[in-house]
Amino acid sequence: MRLNISIQQYDKPLLVVCLFLCAFGTIMLYSASWNESFIRSGGSTESMYLKAHLMRVLIGFVFMFIFLILDYRSLKIIAPYFLILSFLLLIVTKSYYLIIGNHRPARWLNLGFVSIQTSDIARISLIIFLAYYLDQIKMRIKDFRNGFLPCIIIIGLMMSLIIIQPDFSTALIIGSIGTIILFIGGAKIKHLIVSSLLGLIMSIPIIYFKPYRLARILSFFDKSDITENGYQAHQALLSLGNGGLFGVGLGNSVEKNHLLPTPHTDFIFSIIGEELGLVFGTLPLLVIFLFIFLRGIKIAQKCTDPFGIMLAIGLSVNIVLYAFVNASVATGLFPVTGLPMPMISYGGSGLLINMMMIGILLNISQAKRSISGGINWRSFSFG
Repeated sequence: MRLNISIQQYDKPLLVVCLFLCAFGTIMLYSASWNESFIRSGGSTESMYLKAHLMRVLIGFVFMFIFLILDYRSLKIIAPYFLILSFLLLIVTKSYYLIIGNHRPARWLNLGFVSIQTSDIARISLIIFLAYYLDQIKMRIKDFRNGFLPCIIIIGLMMSLIIIQPDFSTALIIGSIGTIILFIGGAKIKHLIVSSLLGLIMSIPIIYFKPYRLARILSFFDKSDITENGYQAHQALLSLGNGGLFGVGLGNSVEKNHLLPTPHTDFIFSIIGEELGLVFGTLPLLVIFLFIFLRGIKIAQKCTDPFGIMLAIGLSVNIVLYAFVNASVATGLFPVTGLPMPMISYGGSGLLINMMMIGILLNISQAKRSISGGINWRSFSFG
């Protein structure tokens, strides 16, 4: 059966909000990056990051359109192979850095014409695979050995390969997304609790034996550390405090002038707060991400295909989790993680993957098919 493709059938509010978010993100990225661009280019241009971002946004819209018209059910066919490919990419990336003796974090794989952040490929492949797997086994997810254990092994292996890059924050987020999908898919609470506790216990030596990770955690609890490990978090709060309720005006941020590190990537939320304030900047932005999440859950509730339901939930959780963790870091609620703000922060792979996710959500929003299996809607009852 082929889908009856008609733009009127897609979730229009989600599409409109996505378009607005891309436009808003482009404006704020230019505002946050023009000074850094001017310095890095030797004074020749203020739009070095803007031009690269616009190119990525354009490619991102192509990705979104492709997955908007592509029947999402075809992802079932490639789900296992896509997961294997993502594992291979993670292994190749780390191996390449080791072979050439590069001791920097092995997060980017240079393909010559483009560099990709392989953990971004991994997270979307995991979401698609878990949706596919839960659709295949249905209520067998309650069986530890034949249903739950394979999922945890896959999630754990992916987290391990990302941790050794090293990128502990992304691994933790991927583990959280996987756990939420398994919960909604009907996994037993005791299985989830035990595996989560095991993961937390294993993370203690991972944090302890990497001094910079431990330093970030300690500086989070020691607010007096504002010159070394706690410097970024302190400057982020200063930026938000400087903006107050209504902001200092678009383009007038002080912190982006080499006071707050990475103002156009990890801490762009702070620049938005400084320039536009709580009322016109940060609060509306968080409401928009919450709206995207609610539209995603609404799409899942209206879909009658178990694969589509789990896929929509996973994608929605991914987008909102990244957004709120990024905001939590900027506001001092979480330790510094280095996670970007979806469709706002500067970055290529993340933007393309997020646009792909929106395209898949839009495609699922028109699906009306039969359902069987045990979807846990207790935590997602929005009417």
